[in-house]
Amino acid sequence: MTEPTAGVDSETEDFAQQIADASEAFLVTLQAVSRERDGGAVISLLLLEVSQILLAGARLGAQADIVPDEIYQPDVGPDPDLDELRLRLATLLEPVDAYTFNFDPYDPDLLTGVLSDDLTSIASDVANGLRHYRAGHIREALWWWQFSYQSTWGNQASAVLRALQSVVAHDRFDVEPFTGEAEDIQAADEMLEGDAPVAG
Repeated sequence: MTEPTAGVDSETEDFAQQIADASEAFLVTLQAVSRERDGGAVISLLLLEVSQILLAGARLGAQADIVPDEIYQPDVGPDPDLDELRLRLATLLEPVDAYTFNFDPYDPDLLTGVLSDDLTSIASDVANGLRHYRAGHIREALWWWQFSYQSTWGNQASAVLRALQSVVAHDRFDVEPFTGEAEDIQAADEMLEGDAPVAG
């Protein structure tokens, strides 16, 4: 728990604490998941954690625009090095890592995403807000979490969630694949059955 910040009311502090707790839980679990050996368990765990961080994001998105104390954010040091996390996730999720999604529901164009890259990007954004929070910059932390949710990681997490849900749905309901999807569906099935190769 950070020290009380001058000019920040208790309700705002409590809200920031809740978002910080959700952010820390996501980061800790993502690191643990990246070291898992059971591919099927990984999909289920990621589905849960991405849902949880999206709930925190939705709460931020429902708030009025948060205004930081300063025009420029205080320096909280260098960004964390998440390359090893990304590489572990890429190895673990290799059978289903690449996916397609629609970034804007009002734009029919499909884009290609990579689960390991997107999860790492979300982690980086969430971690930056957490660093501000731990430094006692409550409004800056909330501003960053809200801004980055609305501009980047909210869309990324939504796309990742849909991809993870699709893997589960194909496994549970044996959904008939569209033409060209057969290999992807087979990879998803193998991953959930624990047959896919994973990092040692």
